[in-house]
Amino acid sequence: MAHPYHHSLSSVKKWGGALDDYLAIHNWFDASKQITADFRHRALRHHAEGIFMAETIFGPTITLSSGRVIPTRWIGEQHVIEDLGFIPSFADWVRCIRPEPWMSRTRRISCELEPPASSTAEGA
Repeated sequence: MAHPYHHSLSSVKKWGGALDDYLAIHNWFDASKQITADFRHRALRHHAEGIFMAETIFGPTITLSSGRVIPTRWIGEQHVIEDLGFIPSFADWVRCIRPEPWMSRTRRISCELEPPASSTAEGA
């Protein structure tokens, strides 16, 4: 598993600039390691939607210390490809989640929150 530092070194090799130009973006992709410290952390951001989310957070482009402007999406794509070998969709990850009974439990809270029909007529 690559560290954000190594992803950043790879970015420098690919587009120039300095390590610190890239570190925040690569740290963001791997911040989910705080939740689960194995490969499953990647399900949160290592997919096409995660790459677009990074673009929303960091902006559509970044300006390197060298003055060069590059798309943020390139950095996200590089990170995901280096870790997974391709860019999956979020649906690719979801298909691999084994459903558990607690995941589909629902209750209708509307009955608890809406006043009975008779009380709305009285208040009118």
